[in-house]
Amino acid sequence: MAAKSQSHTGKKKTAPAASSRRGKPAGMSEPRTVRYSYEEAMALGPGETDWERLRNMTDEEIEAAAASDPDSVPFGLDWSDAELVIPKKQPVSIRLDEDILAYFKETGPRYQTRINKVLRSYVNAQKTKEEKKKKA
Repeated sequence: MAAKSQSHTGKKKTAPAASSRRGKPAGMSEPRTVRYSYEEAMALGPGETDWERLRNMTDEEIEAAAASDPDSVPFGLDWSDAELVIPKKQPVSIRLDEDILAYFKETGPRYQTRINKVLRSYVNAQKTKEEKKKKA
């Protein structure tokens, strides 16, 4: 059942009651986060982590242990060309073709960020073209 909400114009509109595009609350298939009070956490016991051994390990030993973990995923990222970008975002109203917007929305949450990345990629490509023309 859909929840009723009021828009800024005062007209009623229907909003989906679920938090995902398929009408199913997000994350329902994944394990849930469990919260414990301090007392409940203390009642669980010390766990299996050997904290003393961990405190005595060097950074190199910790890195080697992490690398030997079968669940470890090696990133292998080359950060030499990394660039820190702290964007100043500005809200805008933009009209997009329905199919374009639908495509990005189907890719999941943060679709506006992905649209921004596509636009940034286009702008960077155009700037590169312009720079090549100036050098020629």
